[in-house]
Formats: sequence, structure tokens, C-alpha cells
Amino acid sequence: MLVVSVEQAVAAPMCSARLADAGARVIKVERPEGDFARYYDRLAGGESAYFVWLNRGKQSVCLDLADQGDRALLEALLSRADIFVQNLKPGALEKLGFARERLAAAYPGLIICSVSGYGDSGPYATRKAYDLLIQAECGLAGITGGRDGPARVGVSVVDVAAGLAAYEAILEALIARGRTGRGADIRISMFDTMADWMTVPLLQHEGGKSPGRVGLAHPSIAPYGVFRTADGSDFLISIQSDREWRVLAERVLGRADLGTDPRFATNDARCAVREETDTAVAAVFATLTADELASELTAADIAFARVSTLADLARHPHLRRIEVGTVGGAIAYPAPPYARGPFGPVPRLGEHTDAVRREFADAIAGEAP
Repeated sequence: MLVVSVEQAVAAPMCSARLADAGARVIKVERPEGDFARYYDRLAGGESAYFVWLNRGKQSVCLDLADQGDRALLEALLSRADIFVQNLKPGALEKLGFARERLAAAYPGLIICSVSGYGDSGPYATRKAYDLLIQAECGLAGITGGRDGPARVGVSVVDVAAGLAAYEAILEALIARGRTGRGADIRISMFDTMADWMTVPLLQHEGGKSPGRVGLAHPSIAPYGVFRTADGSDFLISIQSDREWRVLAERVLGRADLGTDPRFATNDARCAVREETDTAVAAVFATLTADELASELTAADIAFARVSTLADLARHPHLRRIEVGTVGGAIAYPAPPYARGPFGPVPRLGEHTDAVRREFADAIAGEAP
């Protein structure tokens, strides 16, 4: 399975990284100076953490698409490709002579997947869009953070979500192509992707109760938040039902009366007196050490988590890692949730350009693939 990806940053590379993990050959087309994500930082063995994460197992080919010869090579690649992924700025592909409509006509089995900020139509279609901009525009930042103001989600959630949506759509298109022989023209909007994720808070708002910013808590469930132990550890508990509340009240808080008291017996009632509910929980948790509280919650089958730092994650007992080769040496980082490898190395800029030119020379010259 040959994937050609004219990509940069995070969203499209996330999609093609998953395709590479699944066993596809991915040719990453970079501008002569390289994908700008190569230069975000130098914290992963001298390379960018983002780039090392999202570009394992790909081949890097440098092309200047303003050059006629390099455009001819891209055309040759597409003539043999199964999948074409791109996230150039709106209109750029058409200006270069690679309009999706033409490609679909010329290569009817080709699956084309384009990732953009706002899609191809509408008042914002020509805008540049990046992760944090969409977090702000779609309302995600507005419901994230504490009472003092909106906040960014701590990872590039928009880019990641859009890349995974593109991957899902491509897999569906491959299934359809297996039945019909026809490719697809897939268009993924970062805004659409996150608007879908915002469905619940939007429905709550339109139903008359907008969720507020509540920090590390849940806007519509109580108790569901962070409480501190006697030795200074932060525990987040999640009570998902009134039955669980009764168990917590009796077995951990030692206050069975709270489980049946009408002021606390239902989730709606507890949310109405959230401060009083949280105070009752906090008072007991503050008398227990972290180990004692973990033991009590585990015995009562109450869901909880410790509020971890990145140092805690680095030594977490459930963290699985893979090892990926880079120019600076092997880098170990979290394993993807389902792929089992092998995982190829992260390519040097333009590492495979000459070999790919030789491989596709006949197609560039107009010979039959």
C-alpha cells in the first residue's frame, strides 16, 4: 500500500503515521527546508519531539513544487499511489496543478484525503488554522480551565483528533474501494472535528445550562474532582451513580447518612450543593495518607486517580514504550494503543529523495508504471 503525503506540522503527519504503523509505505514529501515541525524544539535526541513522534517509519523526499521537474516526480508518485494525504494551505494544491478533481479523474482508484482548518466553503475557508486557534474558535478553550479564565488543552488535541479522523475515513474508503474499485475524495475540517467533540456541552448550553469552567472537576457530576490527602497527594475521584455515592459515604467517609439525605442522595441534588458535597469529602480525605486512601477507595471499588506529573508518567507502571531510531540515536516513547510494529526509524530530511527519483524515473519519462 503506497501512501504519498504532502504534509507538515501535526494533523496530516498523525494520519500518515498511523498508516505507516499499519504497514503502508509512506513517502513524506517535504519542502526543501523541511517540514517546519522538524524545528519546533531539539528535545528528543537533538530532534523535535513532535517530529520524532509522528514520522517514524516514513521515507523523506524533498521536492520544490515550484519546480516543473519536481512536480513531475510528484505526479509520478501519485500515478502509483493508493492514498494521497495533504494539508497544504487552502488553494495551494490547485495552484500547483494538483486539483483534487483532476487527480480523481486521472487516477480513479486513488484515495485523496485533505485536512484543512475550516473546509472548502464558508466564510473562513481561506483562513490559516492551527491547533490552538481552533481550540479557541470552537469553544473548547472556553470550557477548559478554571474560574479565572479559558485555557489551552495541554496537548495538540485538535491536530490529533483531525489526524485520527482522517485515518478513520481512509480506512473506510479502503473498504469501499475493495468493493467498488473506486477511490475517494475525503475532506477533513479541523473545526468540524472539534465541533463534533463539542456536541455534549453545546447540547447542554442549548438545553439551558451551559457548562462552566470548573478546573479539574466535572461540570455536571458531583463529587467528581480533586481532593488532597494528609500527606499532600492529590486524588481525583469519580462518582458515576447514586449507588456509588452511597458506597463512598458509608465505606470511605463513614457517613452513611449522607447517602440517604435528600440534599445529597441524587446527582442533581449534590450538584446543587457542590461546595457542601466537596467539603464533606475533603474533610475525610485530609485525614488519610495517600496509601491509606488508595486502599480504602480500592476496597470500596470507587474510581480514582492520582494527579500525576510528567515525572510520574515517565515511571508509571502501565506506560508501555517503543524504541525508534533517529539520527541522534534510539528514542523510547509511549507505544501506540494497538499497533505492534516493527516501527521504522525517523528519516533524515531528504534521506530517500535520490532513491525515489531513480525508482520512479520511468513514470516521470511517461513510461507505463
